[in-house]
Amino acid sequence: MKNKSINKIAIVGTGFVGSTTAYTLMLSGLISELVLIDINSRKAEGEAMDMNHGMPFVRPVKIYSGTYSDCRDADIVVITGGANQKPGETRIDLVNKNTAIFKDVVGNIVKYNTDCILLVVTNPVDILTYVTYKLSGFPKNRVIGSGTVLDSARFKYMIGEHMGVDPRNVHAYIIGEHGDTEVPTWSLASIAGVPMDAYCKDCNSCDSESFKETTYNNVKNAAYEIIDRKGATYYAVALAVRRIVEAIVRNENSILTVSSLLEGEYGLSDICLSIPSQVNSEGIARIIKVPLSEDETVLLNKSATALKQVVEGLKL
Repeated sequence: MKNKSINKIAIVGTGFVGSTTAYTLMLSGLISELVLIDINSRKAEGEAMDMNHGMPFVRPVKIYSGTYSDCRDADIVVITGGANQKPGETRIDLVNKNTAIFKDVVGNIVKYNTDCILLVVTNPVDILTYVTYKLSGFPKNRVIGSGTVLDSARFKYMIGEHMGVDPRNVHAYIIGEHGDTEVPTWSLASIAGVPMDAYCKDCNSCDSESFKETTYNNVKNAAYEIIDRKGATYYAVALAVRRIVEAIVRNENSILTVSSLLEGEYGLSDICLSIPSQVNSEGIARIIKVPLSEDETVLLNKSATALKQVVEGLKL
């Protein structure tokens, strides 16, 4: 496939996640133009000013605050705006508030740009990716949710910490919902090509089943724990978004657990979930059919059912 030049990114929402994402993209050297859009225009102006003052230390990139009309020639529009998750509140609790917000946000974006890739980060990300797909009328490959890219990174980190291995050498995925019904694919996890079960058996330093249960719960509850301590999560998710953007900008054909519309894959349809997917400059090139265990398939279906129940209550 011919590489498409991607030079401009718009970020809608300059709260903790949006501003930190902008900062990671500024440092990345991936793009030449970055516009920040927020209902609080002074906040967006302040974030742009702050980053511009560090411009002598990075590769040149034009950063400025703007309005929805500045999405006109953006190659990727990253949506981070919406209500924040509060302590004790699940991602699903946010759905009605953020669906109402997205009707306005998506409508304003497509008024000026129908050719970009829409990258949804706001929670509950799977449902809002579905909402964005429905509201935008875009082809499914160009509506992407950040999905479980962050959850998979947490999964790798925690396995690596326990095993004393560089997490970059751990290959493992969290799939399904980015939330309480997410699914750890232990059957696919490996270190240096060694399946996790075989690695644990060779190591034999702990109860492997207890380790798996503890690790999964720590991954699933990580956001709640962070929010309880500091009020919000933003560093790691911003890096996850940068990784997705990198795969698009560099036309990498990388496999990432982004959220997208399923149309029969794994027997699931008309719902957005995270599955290992090939990401390039066109968005999602294809969803990969990975060999899940029977238990993992059951849990993935449970995740899809939980999200569908929420989606059915939305008025789109």
